[in-house]
Amino acid sequence: MKIIIAPDSFKGSISAKELCSAIGAGIRPVFPKAELIELPMADGGEGTMENLVHATNGTIINVSVTDPLGRSIPSAYGVLGDEKTAVIEMAQASGLPLLREQERNPLRASSFGTGELILHALDQGYRKFIIGLGGSATNDGGMGMLQALGVKFFMKTGQLIKNDVSDLLQLDEIDLSTIDQRLTEAEFVIASDVTNPLCGPNGASHIFGPQKGATPEMVKILDESLDQYGKVINERLNINIHSVPGAGAAGGMGAGLIAFLGAKVMSGIDTVMEAVQFESQLDDACLVITGEGKLDEQTLSGKVISGVCKVANYHNIPVIAICGSNELSSGQLARLGVVAAFSIVSGPCSVETAMSQAESFVVQCIEQIMSVYRLSFGKQQG
Repeated sequence: MKIIIAPDSFKGSISAKELCSAIGAGIRPVFPKAELIELPMADGGEGTMENLVHATNGTIINVSVTDPLGRSIPSAYGVLGDEKTAVIEMAQASGLPLLREQERNPLRASSFGTGELILHALDQGYRKFIIGLGGSATNDGGMGMLQALGVKFFMKTGQLIKNDVSDLLQLDEIDLSTIDQRLTEAEFVIASDVTNPLCGPNGASHIFGPQKGATPEMVKILDESLDQYGKVINERLNINIHSVPGAGAAGGMGAGLIAFLGAKVMSGIDTVMEAVQFESQLDDACLVITGEGKLDEQTLSGKVISGVCKVANYHNIPVIAICGSNELSSGQLARLGVVAAFSIVSGPCSVETAMSQAESFVVQCIEQIMSVYRLSFGKQQG
């Protein structure tokens, strides 16, 4: 029998890769001869790079880059098993967790380090890129990334803009004459489910700025700065970036990638499933086990479990989900495409205990599920 193991992480508790191992450990005592295919999933946010590398037997390349405040830090990007596709996770170089709380200031935070990751991959000969945008500390419209790639931004005074996002209020000219020409050979895919526009009440600054340290006054400056940025992009590149869904992702990084690098935006989970060839992995499978920390309304639209169920259901392969907590009704689970969902927590305990002991809880839960599965299907599956 062949079982596909394809969970998301339980955020703050256990990674998707670790979850795959724990699920496997729960299956083997019941079905020791089962073929287990581990495909750790993600939706484009933190963990996407490592999951894709693991699922495709790829490699991780360690490099040094600059963090959002310009300090040198160790970082990494992934190369898929096809040895052609580089996976860059913005959080690795320009992520919010890289800063202490008192350091968070989106007027100063730069995405330059993400551009350095792209440059390193270009130097190594890679021309296909998947960019994950989750967990960013920046609100610079991708300006820092583009500066690392050779783009120059000038104010109306003729002064070169460096890393102060508020200087974009005076943006007048964008010089592409020194942009890295290898980018014309490259193909970029953005793995993101964020559809927010660049500016306005639902834009990058208003929706995501506060969590990056922006005060109400800063939000206003950031929004006006990105508005001017968008206007100049429209004037110089003839791209109405204001109207493009997802341009506001990662503090406007979506806008920078779309307008300057011709990036294509894809659903995070769809990108991951395509990269790991999820559909072809389903051949001859009898069961898919997936999961995420919490099953709720968000699960129903574009999250990992939703994407996994959509493909598995098309091939008539049953899906079982595990979670930390479940807020979905049986009717909602049925619409999602899950045969059954189980919380790994079997009895009352603190959140701290549930998170710290998640691995052992998963193993116990899966072993019980598979014991029931054996009673119902063991004879047929052999």
